[in-house]
Amino acid sequence: MKLLYIPFVAASLLATGCIEEIDPMTSVVTQDQLNKAPNSAEKLATGITSSMTGQFLYQPTSTDAYDYGYTSTILFRDTQGMDMVNGDGNSNWYTTWEFCGVALGPGYANCQMPWTYYYGWIKNCNNTLEVTGENPSDEDDRVYAGIARAMRAFYYMDLARMYAPETYGINRQAPTVPIITEKTTIPESVNNPRATNEQMWAFILSDLDAAETLLANYSRPDNTTPDVSVVYGLKARAYLVMEDWTNAAEYARKAQAGYTAMTAAQYTDRTTGFNTPNSAWMLSTKFNSDDKNITENDADSSWGSWMITELTAENGCGYASNYGYPFHIDRHLFETIPASDARKNCFIDFKIQEDLNEAYATKDDEVINAAIDAAIEYVREHNSDFPENMVLKNIGSEYEQGVGGVSVKFRPIGGPAGYDNQNIGFCVSVPLMRVEEMMLIEAEAVGMNRPDEGKQLLTAFAKLRDPDYVYGTHNETYQSDYATAFQNEVWWQRRVEFWGEGLATFDIKRLNKGIIRSYPNTNHGMQTRWNTTTPPQWMTWCIIGTEADYNLALSGKNNPTPIRPSSDSPEYIFGN
Repeated sequence: MKLLYIPFVAASLLATGCIEEIDPMTSVVTQDQLNKAPNSAEKLATGITSSMTGQFLYQPTSTDAYDYGYTSTILFRDTQGMDMVNGDGNSNWYTTWEFCGVALGPGYANCQMPWTYYYGWIKNCNNTLEVTGENPSDEDDRVYAGIARAMRAFYYMDLARMYAPETYGINRQAPTVPIITEKTTIPESVNNPRATNEQMWAFILSDLDAAETLLANYSRPDNTTPDVSVVYGLKARAYLVMEDWTNAAEYARKAQAGYTAMTAAQYTDRTTGFNTPNSAWMLSTKFNSDDKNITENDADSSWGSWMITELTAENGCGYASNYGYPFHIDRHLFETIPASDARKNCFIDFKIQEDLNEAYATKDDEVINAAIDAAIEYVREHNSDFPENMVLKNIGSEYEQGVGGVSVKFRPIGGPAGYDNQNIGFCVSVPLMRVEEMMLIEAEAVGMNRPDEGKQLLTAFAKLRDPDYVYGTHNETYQSDYATAFQNEVWWQRRVEFWGEGLATFDIKRLNKGIIRSYPNTNHGMQTRWNTTTPPQWMTWCIIGTEADYNLALSGKNNPTPIRPSSDSPEYIFGN
C-alpha cells in the first residue's frame, strides 16, 4: 500500500524526498481512499500549480521573508551570478546566496529549503499520476495526467540544472538528483542514486512526450496551467541544454504559435509592466489577495516585497520599496544597454546617484535640493510615475548604493491604489515562460547550424527593443571560450530581456561562463567582488545532508560545500 500526502508533502518527509511509511491516521490517506474520493484527480492536479506561490511552504508556522514559493527560488539563483546585485550591501534574507560559503552546505536550512520545495511539488505530480494511471482513458484524467507530467518535467529540469556540477553539453555523465516517480517503491527510494545528465534529460523528455499527447486537445482557463504550447516550450529548453539544435529550433518555433512578443511600450508599461499576463506570457504564477504571503507579515514575505520598488514611503512596507533592500542591475550590464533600447528604462540611471552625491558633497542646501528636484524629474520622464517614491527613499546615508541601478521592471498592480497599499500592489502575476524566450532559443539553435539565418532571427528580435540595434555589439566572452561569439550575442539579449526572471544562472552554467563582479566602478558590495573563469562552485547546489540518512546511494556522493573566496578579485578590465 502506498500513502499519499494531499496536496503538499510535509516538511519532515521532504527532508529526504523519499517515500516513507506514514501513519494513515494523520495527514495522509491511502491510495484506495484517494481513488474513491470525489474529484480527487482534479483537486490534485490543481494543487500542482496552485502550491507554487502564495503560501509558507517551508515553515508554515513562521513568516520568513523568503518563504513564498517558486518565485523565491528565482532570486536564490539570480543573486548567485553577476547581473542582479542584492540590496545595499547589508545582510538580508538573500545574502547567503550572494555571499555563498558554508551556509549553503548540506547541514543548513538554506540547503534544505529548495529541496523541500521541489520534491514537494514533484510529490504533487506523482500523487496525481497515482490517481489517473499511466494511460487514462477519461478525457479529464488525460488532462490532469498531462499537467502532472509537464510540471514534473518543469521541476526536474530546474533540479538538473541547479545540482549537476557540469551541464549536459560538457558532461553527460555528471550527476543530477535522484528521480522519484509515482512508481518508486520504498525499497527503491532508500537506495536511489543521482541520475546522470543523460538519464535525467531522457526522463524529462519522456514526461514531455507523454504530456504532448495528453494535452493535445486541452484548452486551459488561464496561463497558470500548462497546455501543449508550454510543453513545446519546455522541450525547447531541454533541447537547448542538450545542444540538440535541430529539435531546439523546431520546438521553440512550435511554441510561438498563438503568442505575440511584447512591444517596447508593453515591456515598460508603468501600470501593467510584468504584473499582468499578456499575449507574450506562456506560463505564469499569481499571488492572490487571500494568500498567506499577502495577508500575513504585512505581505513582506512575497515577490512584490522584494521586486517592487515603487510603493509610497507612507505605506512603510516592502523590502525593496521601504526597507532599503532593492535589487539593482549590475552596473556594467546596464552601461552596455544603449539609450535607444527601451529596456534601459527599467532601471534608474547610475548618473542620477552620481549627481546627487556631488550635490551632497557641497553641503549647500540649495544645490542639494536642486539636484533632488532634477533627479525626480529625470525619473519621472524615464522610469516611474511616482518618482518621489524612488528618489527620496534611496538617497540617505543609510543606503550605500543609492538609487542608481534600482529596478522598476516589476510594477505594483492596481494603479495608484496599488502604490499605496501593498495588499493590492503585491497581488501580481509573475511570468515563468515567455514567447520571447522561445524566439531567442530559436535564434540561437538555428544559428548554430545556419549562422546567417540565426543572425537574422536575432536581429529581428533585438529590433523589437532597440530599433538601432546592430549585430556584433554585445559579444563579450566573460573569460570563457566555450560559447561562440554568436551565442555571446544571444546571451546578452537573454541577460537583459529576462533580468530577474530566473534564467541567469542556468545560462551561466549552460554556456560555461565565468562571472565578473569586480571591475572599475562596480556596484557589487565589498567581499562579493569575485571574478571566475568558469561557473563558480556555489552555483552547484548541495543536496541536504539528511537525504543520505534515508537514501544510502547518496552517501559520499554530494556536491562539495561552497568555499567563499578569501578576498575580492583584482578589477577586471572589459574589452581586454
